[in-house]
Amino acid sequence: MPGTIIPPVPHYEPAPATQEDLEFADLAIIDISKAKTPEGRQELAPLVRDSMRTYGFLYIVNHGLTQAENDRMSDIADIPLSHVSDEEKANFMGKMREQGVYRGYKPRQFWTIANGVRDQIESYNMHRRIFNQQHPKALQPFLPELRAFAEHNHYNVLHPILRLLALGLELPEETFVKLHNFDAEGETYLRFMKYFPRTEEDESKTKNVWMKGHTDIGTISLVWCQPVTALQIMSPDGKWRYVKQIPNAIIANVGDSMEWLSGGYYKATIHRVFQPPADQRGYCRLGLLYFASGDDEVRIVPMKDSPVLKRVGITRKFADEDAPTMGEWRRARTKVYGIPELLQRKDNVIEEQIVNGLVVKHYN
Repeated sequence: MPGTIIPPVPHYEPAPATQEDLEFADLAIIDISKAKTPEGRQELAPLVRDSMRTYGFLYIVNHGLTQAENDRMSDIADIPLSHVSDEEKANFMGKMREQGVYRGYKPRQFWTIANGVRDQIESYNMHRRIFNQQHPKALQPFLPELRAFAEHNHYNVLHPILRLLALGLELPEETFVKLHNFDAEGETYLRFMKYFPRTEEDESKTKNVWMKGHTDIGTISLVWCQPVTALQIMSPDGKWRYVKQIPNAIIANVGDSMEWLSGGYYKATIHRVFQPPADQRGYCRLGLLYFASGDDEVRIVPMKDSPVLKRVGITRKFADEDAPTMGEWRRARTKVYGIPELLQRKDNVIEEQIVNGLVVKHYN
């Protein structure tokens, strides 16, 4: 049988790793290859449970892709952002404001950060099935690889983490997996995201914040590590700390929907993107992300059958009868994100929005 011929792709040259002395969050590293056996899952479950209860973040290694495969995907990720004309991009603009759906492009200067400064982030968002939306011509030769990459994230990374989170609540392993079907209605999506350097004036006006502190909308976010150190999380002691970029690792974090499904047991941690350290300024930051959400019709209510929750109690954001579905919550959050007119300043740090009756906080 002849070998599969993959199309050539222009190489994206990433920034060199920082050499600055930074304060990093102390996050657990999970060898996800161990999750293939019942014994391995029993070993990993307490580590994942404790990590997602305290930091809400952890690293995943041994996920099944090599560094070379990761590098190629980074090359492909830059195609829709750097090798498509503005005229063609205009045909694929997302409907975030109109429909609350992340598909297609989010242009730069779409969100407001602070003091009238708009973001310098461009992203291209793909539904996980890849082939069920139109794509720019330059990206089309790579669609089979993108579909394989989405499936890898979903089945080989997301599902094992969901099983471990279920075990942490002493629930059947497939409890959360059954809510995340690859072919169901829902907006789990693959995102390529590029942060561009900003002017010193914009840095001053925003106090070096590139994306405000926030929690994610969905259940689990998977962020593939890249060299530019800019992601920070709010640690349990209330201090911002950088997340170290480990080559060929994945950063996984809990979102709002998983916190609510777990009755507050797992933590949707506040995180932000901050100006990179001095030796990485002037470089772009190219990210590969897989944002998971449950099937659209799943109502976000706590797993009351969990023996753990029966022991420790449930923290609710909504009364069960008022809880939104995954689809309702995602659309509501997406439509209003980054609109300053909808924000009310709580103090010098926190801004608040009311979304579906729930107070959503943003941290500067």
